[in-house]
Amino acid sequence: MNSDTAHVASAAPIRPWRVLACRALGAWIGVLLLLPCNALAATSNPGPNPANLSLWWGLPFAALLLSIALLPLLAGQLWHHHQGKIAAGWALVFLLPFAVTFGLGVALQAALHTLLHEYLPFVILLTTLYTVSGGIAVRGNLHGSPAQNTLLLAIGTVLASVMGTTGAAMLMVRPVIRANDARRHNAHVLVFFIFLVANAGGALTPLGDPPLFLGFLKGVDFFWTVRHLLAPTALLCALLLAVFYVLDRWYWSQEAERQPVDPTPDRPLRIIGAWNVLWLLAIVLAVLHSGAWKPGITVSIFGQHLELQNLTRDAALIAVAGLSWLTTPAAAREDNHFNWGPMIEVGKLFLGIFLTIIPVIAILRAGPDGALASLVRLTSDAQGQPIAAAYFWMTGTLSAFLDNAPTYLVFFNLAGGNAAHLMAQIGTLTAISAGAVYMGAVTYIGNAPNFMVKAIAEHRGVRMPSFFGYMGWSFAILLPCFLIITLVFFP
Repeated sequence: MNSDTAHVASAAPIRPWRVLACRALGAWIGVLLLLPCNALAATSNPGPNPANLSLWWGLPFAALLLSIALLPLLAGQLWHHHQGKIAAGWALVFLLPFAVTFGLGVALQAALHTLLHEYLPFVILLTTLYTVSGGIAVRGNLHGSPAQNTLLLAIGTVLASVMGTTGAAMLMVRPVIRANDARRHNAHVLVFFIFLVANAGGALTPLGDPPLFLGFLKGVDFFWTVRHLLAPTALLCALLLAVFYVLDRWYWSQEAERQPVDPTPDRPLRIIGAWNVLWLLAIVLAVLHSGAWKPGITVSIFGQHLELQNLTRDAALIAVAGLSWLTTPAAAREDNHFNWGPMIEVGKLFLGIFLTIIPVIAILRAGPDGALASLVRLTSDAQGQPIAAAYFWMTGTLSAFLDNAPTYLVFFNLAGGNAAHLMAQIGTLTAISAGAVYMGAVTYIGNAPNFMVKAIAEHRGVRMPSFFGYMGWSFAILLPCFLIITLVFFP
């Protein structure tokens, strides 16, 4: 997803048929606000038995993910103008038949549970990280030697687990482009930037990448990821940085005719919007607080019981976003070309994803009794023990071609969906987490920052590889690294 699409969409004339699907979905969700709490909470229909749900219920989810994957390639104008309406349409294709089949109350409760427990916390965290990171601008210029480029990528990789892959990518991509704007061969720098900063670097905390935050919301301990993913992440990043340095040094040696004058004027490095470093710390503390403080108090909203620590976390994150906006100099956001387009796109698409994935997760929770029993069997050996390598590659493959956040949820639930059990079963959860985060880098559509980096780089004159050209890079470089990770950590 890229920021330019917001401008394209805003330029289009508004017609009633263009907003019909969004209005329908909005009206559907609006019903939640009109019905009294006891009407929503009380229903004589207990809902469907997950073991009896057909795979047909998963078609809207599959169709939405395929739309995200294929429509930007096959019908770019249609997708850029109507992606929110397409997502809303697929959500309605699931919600309306589900309500007719199992009852309005059951459908509303399922939608409410997803919206209040999963979607809103997810979007609030992403929006806060996006707001804060977008307020930190790095001014100045470096000269992109192999050593400097490797150092910049290493710094971005470390930052990704602190401020998220989206935040780190948006902070570091422009300094990296400026450092290499005098070089004839610079696209490979951005390719490795996507591998490391926009993906692998975010594997160590729930702040790093959306799949891990979803795991945190499901009950995975905040520090579990850094304890168990530190070794594979360090190995993968070390391999990628070493390959990058050798490759970049070769390109550097071939550029005997590189421009003698850097088109970017030399200026000392300095940071604009430094207040946002404090707000990043506040985000970390807010998320840690929700994982450590367990008062045992719940608040009932439309029949859904929300834990007090989660509500206070989300309120604190919203406050941090507001403080960041108020304390950031306008020059910092202007330097970063900050706009809300990418977050609006993410919010629309993930609303559709979170709603349409409801029946898929229910089927997976049914395990060997559900419609995906054959998939469940592939992840276990003859004795019924989980196969970590199978989880790593299956989670990773779907993350590469769909989106790593919903893919993580699918396999988290396929493994049982119980956070306490999975944290004790270290290999399985490590494989799911690593597959979702690492292999989001295999294609441009595997993780949201990938397309954002591509769009910014192309806008600044970098000739980025095509969709399949990028896959040539990722297959040649990433797949051998993933094989090494498998042999070392998931034998």
